[in-house]
Amino acid sequence: MDDMGDDMWKTVEDLHAWLGRHADRTTERAALLQMLKLSEEVGEVAEAVIGAYGQNPRKGTTHTWDDVQAELCDVIITAMLGLRTLTPDAGQVFARHLTRVHARSLPEHDTLPEQRAVLPGQAALPGQAAPRGHAAPPEHVALPEHGEPLR
Repeated sequence: MDDMGDDMWKTVEDLHAWLGRHADRTTERAALLQMLKLSEEVGEVAEAVIGAYGQNPRKGTTHTWDDVQAELCDVIITAMLGLRTLTPDAGQVFARHLTRVHARSLPEHDTLPEQRAVLPGQAALPGQAAPRGHAAPPEHVALPEHGEPLR
């Protein structure tokens, strides 16, 4: 692993040890609670996105896209801690998994985009037909700049 990855996982190890010193719980309970914490953090991302778009008429715009970024970072940190709760080799487990995802998503023998099969739920490129029985999803809506309303 590179220095940045080593430093990152060292920080995760330090946070894991800190959590362990401040919790009176079994390993099984710690793992369960860490997984529940991940759900809580994902909910905070949702809350920040809703707040950035000002979609709650009672509250208006309550968050910025910087807030969304921070909440996403909290999800990543919490997931890393969850993985560390399950195994002391979290860095290696994650690196192996990321390598597998990369290999299956971006194979070296990759074809041109228009030659690839279109998967269900995936938008077809010009010249590609969507798979039978599946409609192409709507076009992606670009995120507004900070404080800019959704159009």
